[in-house]
Amino acid sequence: MGEQVKGANYTRAHRQEYRRKVQLCLDVFETMLAQSSFEFDRPLTGMEIECNLVDDGYQPAMTNTDVLASIADPAYQTELGAYNIEFNVPPRPLPGQSALELENEVRTSLNAAEEKATRGGTHIVMIGILPTLMPEHLDHNWMSDSARYRVLNDSIFTARGEDILIDIDGPERLSMYAETIAPESACTSMQLHLQVSPSGFADNWNAAQVLAGPQLAVGANSPYFFGHQLWAETRIELFAQSTDTRPDELKAQGVRPRVWFGERWITSIFDLFEENVRYFPSLLPEISDEDPVAELAAGRTPTLPELRLHNGTVYRWNRPVYDVVNGRPHLRVENRVLPAGPTVIDMMANSAFYYGVLRTLSEEDRPIWTKMSFAAAEENFHTAARHGMDARLYWPGLGSVTADELVLRALLPMAHEGLRRRGVAAEVRDRYLGVIEGRAKTGRTGAGWQVATVGALQERGLTRPQALAEMLRLYCERMHSNEPVHTWDGPARA
Repeated sequence: MGEQVKGANYTRAHRQEYRRKVQLCLDVFETMLAQSSFEFDRPLTGMEIECNLVDDGYQPAMTNTDVLASIADPAYQTELGAYNIEFNVPPRPLPGQSALELENEVRTSLNAAEEKATRGGTHIVMIGILPTLMPEHLDHNWMSDSARYRVLNDSIFTARGEDILIDIDGPERLSMYAETIAPESACTSMQLHLQVSPSGFADNWNAAQVLAGPQLAVGANSPYFFGHQLWAETRIELFAQSTDTRPDELKAQGVRPRVWFGERWITSIFDLFEENVRYFPSLLPEISDEDPVAELAAGRTPTLPELRLHNGTVYRWNRPVYDVVNGRPHLRVENRVLPAGPTVIDMMANSAFYYGVLRTLSEEDRPIWTKMSFAAAEENFHTAARHGMDARLYWPGLGSVTADELVLRALLPMAHEGLRRRGVAAEVRDRYLGVIEGRAKTGRTGAGWQVATVGALQERGLTRPQALAEMLRLYCERMHSNEPVHTWDGPARA
């Protein structure tokens, strides 16, 4: 979730100075977009994978401090929950067979981490929401030892002035109040990064927004929370509700939520940063010593720390990123739509599908976002989160179609073409897009497999908690096989 914070108690004067610095950073950023040279000649892709920790009984293990100490690899870091860790995959270019090398490296690293974690009785699970997580697990000692998380929790509840209502419909509706942001820690995702040029950012972001619904439909992996079967990708609605700083009165006034799909197509990355500054008050008003105006005047690249920190507390599903590496600034689209898991090959397939379709959509002569409303893209997103592969989605030229028809008829050809344009080898395209094709043809995603397996186990007489734990055990076995989820079988017959 980003860098640490130093302060815990912020005065009004402090917040006022932070507001001034954020606006100053925004002004400098606007100047840089017009004048500076951004790194994009050799665009890189990146991946972050958030994971859960469980014990030998497949219950949440609040042991990330010990696990990270045993892994002893800076690529692995804490996340919000003490039962979460994050794996940061080094950036790399897409062309050729680099994806096959990446798949092998990710598997090797995760297997090594699992082996070290297992020595302490802990296992690593890649899944959108840990299905065995129950309210009692989040009563106390659930948060990672980090000042940032404590301050973030306090800031959200100070802004709200009341407990958070978690109310999610579905086959088994869940309604409860939370007195901390603990439910947010249940949401574990895979984040995909793509480095782009300033002039190409808007087209790539708009295309990513269009693609968000189909991504969810074909990648859903979060059907359970607190023992309830909810949405195919419950993580989307749970994350939105568990970080909502708005009491009901502000919602009624139309105040924007911090977990935000957005409300319009854009023409520049500046549109998004400017909206973030205009609409959202600070949650972590840390002030740096950097004078961005002086840095730019001296010919150096400002890091714009206040603007970047503020941007990190506005949770867009496709987030704009400004960063500086080796003195050169660059821009990225951070795609935050997908859940973690089920396997490394499934996540590689999800990323290949995203990068391929994105390339084709962003380069069309008449962009698809000129043929559909922004509201239609948002509706697709929420419909796909609810129903997964059973969703019906709107697509220009096709109208309302089933998710499998959209993927097979329209999006997979785009994905193949986009990856070809990116220079990705044919065998790589066939391997990963074949997984997406298999999911579309069978209708089986991680979410679908979880629900079917729990249902079969309960028919045998297991209680819901027992069925969830046994399902997770079977899930972990298959996760380690690296066979794609659409090929998984259910529990063995008694």
